[in-house]
Amino acid sequence: MTFLFASGNLALDLVGTLNERRTTRVEHLHDGADVARWLVEAGVLDTAPTAGPDALTEALALREALFAVVEALLDQPGAPLPGAALDVVNAAADQPLPVATLRPDRSVARSGGWRAGLAAVARDGLALAEPGDAVLKWCADPACTHPFLDRSRGHRRRWCEMAGCGDRAKAAAYRARRRATA
Repeated sequence: MTFLFASGNLALDLVGTLNERRTTRVEHLHDGADVARWLVEAGVLDTAPTAGPDALTEALALREALFAVVEALLDQPGAPLPGAALDVVNAAADQPLPVATLRPDRSVARSGGWRAGLAAVARDGLALAEPGDAVLKWCADPACTHPFLDRSRGHRRRWCEMAGCGDRAKAAAYRARRRATA
């Protein structure tokens, strides 16, 4: 199983580890090893840390808190953000970050434990309140619950990723046009 990294933000990518949240709920984090693998695939850490049940519990709590914050940002503009979710995100962001080390070949090594990795994700989540030139959006696929940052010119991006939700939507539109002309 591979993870989806199409949102433009680590926190949003973590939120995306639970697909189809409002329907079939497809979970991608089943244990601490999945959390460690996600942190490596996301580029937060270079090597998978040792991660047990606590890592899964804290990652899922952070994911759900980030989802609550994103939901409030998108669906309740101007309203206060949910306090309990902010407590979880802020506590995770308060942890030490992964250690970055410059190598002789000019690459950067990132090391640390799973809590450091989650701290980096939480800090990316803090940036969502002020996304700058990007627009925070929900995927236009009704079954998908992936939020993403739209950095496209004109902010016309509609899907979390073209290879999945976008392709399905375009194929469905094509089939509907074909049926209408037949």
